[in-house]
Amino acid sequence: MKSIEFEPVSQQSLSRQIADQIRQAIIDGSLAADDRLPTEDELAARFSVSRPTIREALKRLAAQNLVRSKRGPTGGTFVNRPSVSDLSDSLAGATTLLMGLNAFSLDEITQTRLELETICCKLAAQNRSEQDLNALSNELKIQANPATSAEQFCASDVNFHRLIANATGNRMLAFVMHTVIEALQPVANMVAHHYREKAIIYNQHERLLEALSNQDTELSIKILSEQVNYLSQQHSAAQANK
Repeated sequence: MKSIEFEPVSQQSLSRQIADQIRQAIIDGSLAADDRLPTEDELAARFSVSRPTIREALKRLAAQNLVRSKRGPTGGTFVNRPSVSDLSDSLAGATTLLMGLNAFSLDEITQTRLELETICCKLAAQNRSEQDLNALSNELKIQANPATSAEQFCASDVNFHRLIANATGNRMLAFVMHTVIEALQPVANMVAHHYREKAIIYNQHERLLEALSNQDTELSIKILSEQVNYLSQQHSAAQANK
């Protein structure tokens, strides 16, 4: 059991302060993945608080996928190793919330998508594999299916752009882009899908896939810009008719 020094806490939001201190210990490496935390009784004694307060702090950490519980003789609470997907989803959720509160303008959204996805198209055109191209082609089949609903089309649209980010071969960029795409694209799509033709988006995706397949960086960026600007126009039309 590692000995971690924790600071005293004030009486305000005790569970949150405790969770923050444990989270910081994980971030700075004092606690590593799979390390076992002290028991609830031990933590309660160290922080001079009740066990329910400790339980609430651990619930906060579990909600962030930072700890996990295990029952039995070898059980306890352990430091978790959040997956890239977990963290990406968490950031996407926060970004979506901020968008819902109008923290970002349409121009900012459009500029963010265009600049970051331009980088993705450039790298994907250079680094894409046959597996990447096949995955993109499968999404086109979903989008071309007349039985695909507007919501399903939007989900496929999101996945299409996530696959382009994956095709860059840059895991850090893919992580960032998954956050951006998940948060920004569904909101724009769901607002705008009544005002756009799915056939237009499908055609843009089809041409984009061909450009990536041919490793034509300039053309892939041009088609991406066309799509982002088209969605921005449709989003503006949808907002104006609310």
